[in-house]
Order: sequence, then C-alpha cells, then structure tokens
Amino acid sequence: MIVGIGVDLVNIGRFEAALVRTPALATRLFAESERSGQPESLAASFAAKEAVAKALGAPPGLSWTDVEVIREPAGCPRLEIRGTVADAASQRGIRRWHVSLSHDAGMSIAMVVAEG
Repeated sequence: MIVGIGVDLVNIGRFEAALVRTPALATRLFAESERSGQPESLAASFAAKEAVAKALGAPPGLSWTDVEVIREPAGCPRLEIRGTVADAASQRGIRRWHVSLSHDAGMSIAMVVAEG
C-alpha cells in the first residue's frame, strides 16, 4: 500500500552556486559518500531528500543526512534511511522506499514513493 508520495525539482545552477557560496552546506545536506558527486547528481540527491520529507508529510525535526542516496553499481538509485527519518517512517508504517532521479535542461528531479 502506498503511504506517501513526494516529488521535488531543483535548479542545478542555482544549487551549485549555493554550495560554492556556502561550503559548509554540503556537510549539512549530504552524507560523506554523497559529497563527491557532480552538481547534477548532488541536486538530484537533494531533490530526493526533499521528496522523502514530502512523502512523510513534512514532519519537523528531520535531519538531511538521515536520508542517503546510494547509487548501485548499475546506476540505479536507492534510499538508505536512519535516525530521524527512520523514526518518522516507522511511525507511519513505511517499510519500503522507491526512488527515481533524473536531470535535464539544467534541472534535477526526484520522485519518491513510500510503501507500507
């Protein structure tokens, strides 16, 4: 059963400029394994984190680094959740996550489905 759906769209250039302007932002938003990505990948990962929050109903107190976008060797993304996000998901009966990422024309998009 679908418990929640979230989608988010990020302007890659604007996001990259924010990371350059505020270098500590990468540490606040991304797990260490995510930080080495290209700007379009970072923007897509951030969009996925936003989409997860939306799928959860945007509860307060979520930590950005408690959602990690893992890219499988074949390129398929998956979400790894822990801490504040895992707690919120557990409270809502979410047992499985589905994520799709894409980028084109200077934009990155993420679609997340939370399954119970």
